[in-house]
Amino acid sequence: MKNLLLSIQHLLAMYAGAIIVPIIVGKALGFSGEEIAYLVSIDIFMCGVATFLQVYKGIGIGLPVVLGCTFTAVTPMIMIGSKHGIDVLYGSLFASGIIIVLIAPFFSYLVKIFPPIVTGSVVTIIGITLMPVAMNNLAGGQGSKTYGDPLNIMLGLLTLIMILVIHRLSSGFIRSIAILLGLMIGTIVASFFGLVDVSAVNNSNWFELPKPFRFGGFQFEIGSILLFVIVGIVSLIESTGVYHALSEITQTPIDRKDISKGYRAEGIAIVLGSIFNAFPYTAYSQNVGLVSLSGVKSKNVMYGMVALLILAGSMPKFGALATIIPTPVLGGAMIAMFGMVMAYGVKMLGAIDFTKQDNLLIIAVSVGVGLGITTVPGAFAKFGEDYAWLTQNGIVLGTLTAILLNLFFNGLNNQQIEETMK
Repeated sequence: MKNLLLSIQHLLAMYAGAIIVPIIVGKALGFSGEEIAYLVSIDIFMCGVATFLQVYKGIGIGLPVVLGCTFTAVTPMIMIGSKHGIDVLYGSLFASGIIIVLIAPFFSYLVKIFPPIVTGSVVTIIGITLMPVAMNNLAGGQGSKTYGDPLNIMLGLLTLIMILVIHRLSSGFIRSIAILLGLMIGTIVASFFGLVDVSAVNNSNWFELPKPFRFGGFQFEIGSILLFVIVGIVSLIESTGVYHALSEITQTPIDRKDISKGYRAEGIAIVLGSIFNAFPYTAYSQNVGLVSLSGVKSKNVMYGMVALLILAGSMPKFGALATIIPTPVLGGAMIAMFGMVMAYGVKMLGAIDFTKQDNLLIIAVSVGVGLGITTVPGAFAKFGEDYAWLTQNGIVLGTLTAILLNLFFNGLNNQQIEETMK
């Protein structure tokens, strides 16, 4: 019973982050309530599969690592899905997962060209570009007849305030689910104004196994593939820190081969996820805190969580509950969540030596170029559609700018990365 309770606690700690990604992406791409319910269910199911791949020593790193959707992929998924369609979106995810699997054995060496000044700039760009999505949802959803209605703004801000209050006044487990509690409170309040639609719950099945290619097949586009490879690389770098933290907490030594297996498991998870129309994954740091706080290091707890995720993901009616969250309520929570992505990017940049003018210039130009192209995508449109994957994609262009400028100014002398990977 104790292990079961600990498994449930791990599930709840990652649940809010896991379900928000499919809801945001589904609504942004115009999916129906039933389709979003499927996205939520398959996401939960595949989080269980992905976590198993990572925890099982024969495939993954063999530590109590929880894999969940990465917010880093939200903007690229919306961007590619809107511009090229669902087939290109999932085809690009599939191809990027294959590439991640192939580079896994070598990435501990390649990581030298992705020091904190590069990854911090990239994550900052992604966080900034997510904020318009949050604000549009706060106002009621772009194109909505009630866009900008004071009631929408009030509900969104109420949700945000509740998240902040819960986070400020609580600790431990309650603090870790502050976003989930804020969404629940916001939805309850919105129901009194008739803004909660439960039709998706009523129309969903009690039990349904995942269906491969539910929304179509694969198509491939080089720029989209490159973008998801960048997202995958950023996720691998984030996961590296989680691997080392859990290694220390569980007193389990890991070497380059173990880390390579962890990378490979994430790549396999992305490949499988794309087949079932799920999402890219990364190691969730919030669950590392639970391992440390509870002091329980048994992998049986993680296997219990995997079973719960797979069971919950096989029940679309359970997943449909997440779709009843009104758009303004979701927007209020997004401000906190997406703001944290941006803040995390700034935190990564905090490790940089800002007394060096070269470093300031790398950040200034790469973030400036990335944000500039994101806000004015037509600036380089005359270069033609053949180069749109580069010239009209702020994240790709900003990343390449950061890599090239870092190599130009700093070369491969990145001591901090080298020490991390020892």
